[in-house]
Order: sequence, then C-alpha cells, then structure tokens
Amino acid sequence: MKKRFITFIIVIASVSAVGIYLLYRFNFIPHAKYTDKDFGITSYKSSVDKDNDGLDDQTDILNNVKAYLSTKPKYKSKYYEDGYPDDQYGVCTDVVANGLKGAGYDLMELVFEHKSANPLKYNNEKPDKNIDFRRVRNLKIFFDETAISLTTDIKKIDEWQGGDIVVFNGHIGIVSEHRNKNGVSFVYHHANPFQRYYEEDVLSIRDDVIGHYRVS
Repeated sequence: MKKRFITFIIVIASVSAVGIYLLYRFNFIPHAKYTDKDFGITSYKSSVDKDNDGLDDQTDILNNVKAYLSTKPKYKSKYYEDGYPDDQYGVCTDVVANGLKGAGYDLMELVFEHKSANPLKYNNEKPDKNIDFRRVRNLKIFFDETAISLTTDIKKIDEWQGGDIVVFNGHIGIVSEHRNKNGVSFVYHHANPFQRYYEEDVLSIRDDVIGHYRVS
C-alpha cells in the first residue's frame, strides 16, 4: 500500500511539473520581463517623426500598439468595408496596422498603392484596399520592398528593438521593449481566441521567423 501511495505521488508530481512547464512555455504563466538597460543595450530611436507629433517613429509605433491592445480586441477574422475593424474584433495584422497608423503610416493606403503599382510581386492578384493590408503575405511583400530589413537571428539581441516588425510563417507582430532572461525580445501580437496576454515571450519558442523590419 505504501509503495503504491509513493508511486501515485510521483506520478502526480510528474504530471504537475509537465503541466506547469507547458503553461509557462506557452505563456499562460507570465514570464519575467527585462529591459534594454539590463543587457547594456541602447534603445533605438528613429530620426523620423512621420506625423510630426513630437515622437520618433519607433516610439510612436510602440505606443500606438499598446494603446490599441489596451482596448482588448477579441480575435476574429472578418471583412470590413472600411478596412480597419471598428467592432472590438481583430487579427494579428491589425496590431501592426494600428501601430503604424497612429505613427502616420496608413497601411491600407500604402499596401493598396504598392500592390496596384507592382502586380507581379503579388502574383497579379486583384487589389482590394479593404483587406490587402490585413493579410500577412501581402505585408511581407510590402515590407520587403519598403522597410529596412534586419536580422532574423534572435540571438543577436541588440539588433531587436521595441517597435520593430516581426513576421512569422502566417503570423505577424510588433517587437516589444521587454526581453526575457536571455535578452530575447517579447512580441506584441494577437494570435488566437485563447491567447491570455497580448505581450508574450514567443520569439524564443518559435522557429519560423521569416522577416524582421524597421520602418525608419
């Protein structure tokens, strides 16, 4: 009986440990946050202020991403006649679009213009202003052509800065000003309806980063 009890305790402890590990790995348990200062990294400031509001673009994008996510958008993919969601719903691309729009970059207009002028780059797909800027594949093409391309190596931690754009396979987000214990940046993103936090330590667990950009 005693041996069975000990075995039972060991099984319960093992299952609990695995459960806690998975909850931590997939960000259901918050991760400790560090800043550039903790790693001796100088935070990047853009020399451009697109909307002339007194804030550099990098800071402006970051602030507007956080302002958008503070509205706690619910995850749902829908088509909107006016392009930008206006009903408390959104997807990953809306995090980027709202961050850039608040800094003076209207992706709805910019992607439409770029796609209309470069049909071959978009496989001759007919432009649709209301949805094109909300598709990851289109944003990848657009940023490849118009933004500053940066490293996709997450170990080069000083080259990842809050306000950068990161593209995964089928997903996109904005790099956070916070980092994990190894200096790898967190990401502001909106991935699914079950996501607990909008700012997560996902760069360190994903292996499908396909783009890293800076607007200015």
